Amino acid sequence: MNLERITLAGGCFWCTEAVYERVRGVHRVESGYSNGQGPAPSYEAVCGGNTGFAEVVRLDFDPAEVSLRELLEVFFTIHDPTSLNRQGADVGTQYRSGIYWHTPEQRELAEQVLREANDHYGGRVVTELLPETNYHPAEAYHQHYYARHPEQGYCAFVVAGKVDKFMSSFKRLIK
Repeated sequence: MNLERITLAGGCFWCTEAVYERVRGVHRVESGYSNGQGPAPSYEAVCGGNTGFAEVVRLDFDPAEVSLRELLEVFFTIHDPTSLNRQGADVGTQYRSGIYWHTPEQRELAEQVLREANDHYGGRVVTELLPETNYHPAEAYHQHYYARHPEQGYCAFVVAGKVDKFMSSFKRLIK
């Protein structure tokens, strides 16, 4: 099995992690921080909004089971790519929309999908497309957060809605 890796920022990493943990062909999902400045940040520092880091999920996937195009289609469905530095009530640069590629081929495909999304949203997409830089895993308590805390308020009211949207929109991709 030859796994590929892509890193995505679509708001709170609890939301994106919970969705991608349910996608067929995704073998590992890790919440983390990427494309910021400085050494390994803490959650509190990232939430302060001054580190430049985005909350991200790093996906290891088998392209024989799920294509990068399909992963990006999920991405553009489960978050609002037209909202600059926010997703719902979560506000700050750490909640920006971003695709952080690992290979030139990923960049090329992401550029194409990004153009299609921008056409779909009337030219309002603010998703950044950059190589992944300065990645750091989030603290252990953030990993698999929704799976461990589905009853927590944010999970029950925000994360669950994104999971439900994925489950109803992408039946063919459910594990």
